Amino acid sequence: MTTPTQSDYAALGLRVTSGALFVAHGLMKVQVFTIPGTVAFFESLGLPGILAYLVIFAEIAGGLALILGVATRLVSLALIPVLLGATWAHWGNGWSFSGEGGGWEYPLFWAVAQAALVLMGSGAYALRLPVLQRTLGQFA
Repeated sequence: MTTPTQSDYAALGLRVTSGALFVAHGLMKVQVFTIPGTVAFFESLGLPGILAYLVIFAEIAGGLALILGVATRLVSLALIPVLLGATWAHWGNGWSFSGEGGGWEYPLFWAVAQAALVLMGSGAYALRLPVLQRTLGQFA
């Protein structure tokens, strides 16, 4: 085992905070907006309702995986399309996410943060599962 570097701690911070935010957003879709409400919102955008279930799952499961440091590169890569979809959904609301309906700046920044995790990897204190490392290689 090697001693973690400053970059490893930076990746840890980005990974855990990002994961916590994904879990919070996924749970908000379940507990606040409700699943039927989230499905209705997706359908109002012209998207298939099933996509709402996939996004909720991606946010909660992906967020937990990021917090634990499981397959960070792969999970972050998989979450980028979710964030680009959120950027698209909020595009018409303007730039600032604090505006009515939320703007596109936050989800776009978050997509870039996930791209940084794809490049950096898990960092310090990640749960490295040997079976995933054998199958996924550097993406584990």
